[in-house]
Amino acid sequence: MGIEKLVEEAAGAFAADKALEAVDPNAGLLAKGAAAVAGFEGVNKLTDVLEEKSEPQQDAAPDASANDQGDQGS
Repeated sequence: MGIEKLVEEAAGAFAADKALEAVDPNAGLLAKGAAAVAGFEGVNKLTDVLEEKSEPQQDAAPDASANDQGDQGS
């Protein structure tokens, strides 16, 4: 959660700002700030979702191996 998280958040803010510039080259400071905040928060939400999706798979793997060992022992 150290420097990697900060880099991800900064990259999200930068990407959102560049996307806004592509859509509206004359966007004001307020719009650019809002886009940066949205990109920053969007990266946080995306990271949380990806972590949640990867956790159940990690939990399921040890259970499956324990069941396989139980079947082999019978």
